[in-house]
Amino acid sequence: MRLEDKIVLITGSTTGIGEAAARLCVAEGAKVMVHGRNEERAKALCTELSPNADYVLADLAQAESAAKLVDATIDRFGSIDIVVNNAAVTTRSNLESTDAATFDWITAINLRAPLLIIREAVREFRRKGGGVVLNIGSVNGLSGEPNLLVYSTAKGGLMTLSRNLANALATEHIRVNHLNVGWVTTPNEIALKIKEGMSPGWENRVPPEYAPTGRLLTPEEVARHILFWISDESAPANGAVYELEQYSMIGRNVSRAFQ
Repeated sequence: MRLEDKIVLITGSTTGIGEAAARLCVAEGAKVMVHGRNEERAKALCTELSPNADYVLADLAQAESAAKLVDATIDRFGSIDIVVNNAAVTTRSNLESTDAATFDWITAINLRAPLLIIREAVREFRRKGGGVVLNIGSVNGLSGEPNLLVYSTAKGGLMTLSRNLANALATEHIRVNHLNVGWVTTPNEIALKIKEGMSPGWENRVPPEYAPTGRLLTPEEVARHILFWISDESAPANGAVYELEQYSMIGRNVSRAFQ
């Protein structure tokens, strides 16, 4: 039981990567505060994981939601040991389509909310003498797709936030690490690509230049990496940025795909 008696807040955990992480954390002995916006899904998941999970509904675009999430976790379970900032929006945007409102909304959820949640959680971490934060970023944070301008920008900022706070909080025994996750078969991603014109089952017929295994990462595979980075097994690593993909993102040259 790698998380026995640990109390974990996971944002965006009613579906996809967050849901898989919540299930695995409970299986490893943790008590988990599930977060989302769909009460039906949240209730169903927590009923399945009961009594070791509860849920809180909140819109992370609202600044006051950060305190709501952390306070709900402490009120329900008595404390908080770990924060996994997983929630994100992947709304398409490019230079022409990005106005001030679009930029503010996407960055509020993908970048501002993690910062505010960490700020709230650190108060309890300091009282306890330590804690763990894992920020779920994206390989798009290294540069990104042209139609993911604001998402990529926000994820790049989240990566810097992770490194900055790792250094700032290290002497207080608070670890902050970061996963840059690649292409994953979340239900939302599968549905989005079908809506954009791809046929059902596309996620298992991916060309090798995009996925050498012929398929994408699964939420369960990402959850296993989350478990490692929030458990004591990864200590004392701090400020690590780990790229979770099927190939190297640095210096990658796919020109052979056109030969």
